Amino acid sequence: MGEMIQALGLTLVVGCLVLLNLEEVTSHGDHPFAKIGIHQVTFALSDAAYVKASPAILGSKDQNSEWVTVYISNLNPSIDDWIGVFSPANFSDSTCLPENSRFSPPYLCSAPIKYQYANYTNPNYKVTGEASLKLQLINQRSDFAFALFTGGLSTPTLVAVSNTVAFENPNAPVYPRLAQGKMWDEMTVTWTSGYGINEAEPFVEWGKIGGDQRRSSAGTLTFDRRSMCGSPARTVGWRDPGYIHTSFLKDLWPNQVYTYKLGHKLLNGTIIWSRMYQFKSSPYPGQDSLQRVIIFGDMGKDEADGSNEYNNFQPGSLNTTKQLIDDMENIDIVFHIGDICYANGYLSQWDQFTSQIEPIASVVPYMIASGNHERDWPNSGSFYENNDSGGECGVVAQTMFQVPTVNKDKFWYSTDYGMFRFCIADSEHDWREGTEQYNFIEQCFASVDRQKQPWLIFIAHRVLGYSSSLFYVVEGSFGEPMGRDSLQKLWQKYKVDIAVYGHAHNYERTCPLYENICMNDEKNHYKGSLNGTIHVVAGGGGADLTPFAPFQTTWSIFRDYDYGFLKLTAFDHSTLLFEYQKSRDGKVYDSFTISRDYRDILACTVDSCSSTTLAS
Repeated sequence: MGEMIQALGLTLVVGCLVLLNLEEVTSHGDHPFAKIGIHQVTFALSDAAYVKASPAILGSKDQNSEWVTVYISNLNPSIDDWIGVFSPANFSDSTCLPENSRFSPPYLCSAPIKYQYANYTNPNYKVTGEASLKLQLINQRSDFAFALFTGGLSTPTLVAVSNTVAFENPNAPVYPRLAQGKMWDEMTVTWTSGYGINEAEPFVEWGKIGGDQRRSSAGTLTFDRRSMCGSPARTVGWRDPGYIHTSFLKDLWPNQVYTYKLGHKLLNGTIIWSRMYQFKSSPYPGQDSLQRVIIFGDMGKDEADGSNEYNNFQPGSLNTTKQLIDDMENIDIVFHIGDICYANGYLSQWDQFTSQIEPIASVVPYMIASGNHERDWPNSGSFYENNDSGGECGVVAQTMFQVPTVNKDKFWYSTDYGMFRFCIADSEHDWREGTEQYNFIEQCFASVDRQKQPWLIFIAHRVLGYSSSLFYVVEGSFGEPMGRDSLQKLWQKYKVDIAVYGHAHNYERTCPLYENICMNDEKNHYKGSLNGTIHVVAGGGGADLTPFAPFQTTWSIFRDYDYGFLKLTAFDHSTLLFEYQKSRDGKVYDSFTISRDYRDILACTVDSCSSTTLAS
């Protein structure tokens, strides 16, 4: 009887956790802007309220980010009064067309780019009606206005609009993002500006530090509202993305420091310059040098001024970003493996994100993978037909970031970095045996020369391997359905060292695994063959955390319900250090080393070699 009661108690606990987790999963896709009743806005501009923003001109010293003070006065204040920041400054319904000709657009047809409650730093606002807010703006190719609303977020009434605020040159080239090219000696530079190809010629001026400089022209892309698959991306979340430029810097010498700056030559011959940046070129594949790799997923963006974050959307994002910026001297390449900024159809947030990561992405290659919040949308060709991209259906991520894919809508690729070979899957497209992506994954594994590149890493956004996160238990699996069934024989055959995933917002490391069985009893110092693949979930980049199942699996070595990221350090062809660092302090909380020779990789283990015969 006691055992029955104990079992019943455990069932109830698991059931409650499942219900809580389902609620988390359901709410996770809701962007803070989704709380704003854009279609319910009414206009009641009043002389009893005003808003003033200062300074009016930003970027006079070529800054791309500045703080603005917003002064608020309201004779009829309320605790739920809030300020919306709009860009362009003219945000009335006259600036947009209805998506359907049978319906008129709402009074307000654009979501703000950020918002803040009037009493955020002014607890007496409801009594005095006076407040001031400090808000951070970035250069986003247009002017800004600050609007005071009463009635809360769900039924807002507009009562006052501020003066216009603008950057001195809103079209300036901003937020460079480096990425590995298709060849090891190529670096791509992607950036955003307000200059179309009929207004200016984009290029990068670059060269070895202290050496001669050369110029490489850049291609230009953009997209319009019709490129979006649904709402809010093509309705209230739409914002003109400007122009995205990409230049290819080729014939780089390995491990050399180069300087570069972005330029736009106007029709009158004037050149608009960015500031000077620098990067170190990639090592030659197989080159024996110190190589340090950062991997994480699901970071998102956050606001230094505290705006937008009223539902704890991505509370760890700024901490992760800060830790990486502080350690840039010890980082060579970054992999952000899906769920990039969680714009979820509110396109202004992509500019905010590229601004946040600029100190990282302008210095080292910033490689991304496709996640559900970039790609998924019904009837768009994604493997999972949910609404997680907010109507973006991959278009924004594929345009804003460069990766060495053959076809960006098939967002899988391989890239070499010295002694590493990375095979990056697109978990939002079918990976099962017999598909185009499956064939790519096998070719990526099979084509690497392990004598030159001993460290073989598989990356995907969703957990195609192992995770004991609670929502996988809810789904009746420890990973995506059919993930391991399709891929585990490839991991084993080609002796993949580590498989890294995001999607579950936590950290977990397994033993070296094959077919649900630990193939090695060691936990911290692996010598010789692993005999299996170590699976790691590194989805704690910044978005709200995912709980674990309330029991311990046999293959899980280390779990952490916190924000963090991975660092892989290859000292040479025989020694790899794996570290998990927390975002709040940058300290290492889990680690292991792999020490082995080339013959250890060649050695056969279970299902890794074809059957052979020994002739006498």
